[in-house]
Amino acid sequence: MNEIKNVCVYCASSTQVAPVYFDAASRLGEILASQGINLINGAGCQGLMRSVSDAVLAGGGTVTGVIPRFMVERGWHHSGLTRLVQTETMHERKRLMIDMADGIIALPGGCGTLEELLEAITWKQLGLHPKPIVVLNTNRFYDPLLELLRQAADQKFMREQHMNLWQMAYTPEEAVDLLYTIPYWSKEICKFAAI
Repeated sequence: MNEIKNVCVYCASSTQVAPVYFDAASRLGEILASQGINLINGAGCQGLMRSVSDAVLAGGGTVTGVIPRFMVERGWHHSGLTRLVQTETMHERKRLMIDMADGIIALPGGCGTLEELLEAITWKQLGLHPKPIVVLNTNRFYDPLLELLRQAADQKFMREQHMNLWQMAYTPEEAVDLLYTIPYWSKEICKFAAI
């Protein structure tokens, strides 16, 4: 069983998404707080990012937000987090979030969330980190991406083994449970990075 003390959560900053997504984000935050898991996220002050942070804090948990300085200067940061880490670049932000975390959960989101998730999967494929990656498929949001990745494997753009770089969850409870049980990925996998 994995030791999970810090979890990186990727998710949307949009305020316009359906309530089902806000509900799942809040529930995830409640679970993280109840299990004493520190949330690491992008420190955003709105959307699902704020919902999960606020739920963790309301439950007595801790949140570490990592955000580039230019976003802080624009007032895009959550000002009530336990710890706010400012970086110089987006690249530094993303690397630090992964380095600090024992596992990753991706909630639904737009281009930024998708980019972060796919970068984490790519780094895992290359043997750069072995950590569990869980995709929380609320409202089956990620089904089209899964279909695309399935097609990539079927058409030999990636190996069949690479379909195991992440695991799917359909509830926040399942997402957190998977963090503890997904085996750490062998760094030997980088031998299979190419087809």
